Amino acid sequence: MKKKKVVIIDDCKLSLAIARDLMEEAGFEVDTAESGISANRYIYQIPSPDLILVDIVMPMLNGDRKVKLLKDRPSSRNIPVVIMSTKSTEELQALKKSSGADGFVPKPLNKDVLFREVRRLT
Repeated sequence: MKKKKVVIIDDCKLSLAIARDLMEEAGFEVDTAESGISANRYIYQIPSPDLILVDIVMPMLNGDRKVKLLKDRPSSRNIPVVIMSTKSTEELQALKKSSGADGFVPKPLNKDVLFREVRRLT
């Protein structure tokens, strides 16, 4: 059986490594990128990823803006996107709604919370 693929976007190398380890533990094939722009090479390949995890606070292109761009393009609008941030739950809920994201998880990442959200969307 083919592994599901996830793209993780985060400008913090430590957060990226933690998210990668957790998603590999969950059985995913993982591609990582340190910006929303550099992630495009993984997002727009065939086959497209099964899930995208994106940090909200990043230089040049914030995560919520990246989500809006993904949801505006026919080739990526159906890929589930989960936003990640140290922001409060209320802020994350508002960002989820305004950006069009499919879910959110707070940072630091909690394995159980992350896996529950991933299972819900994949």
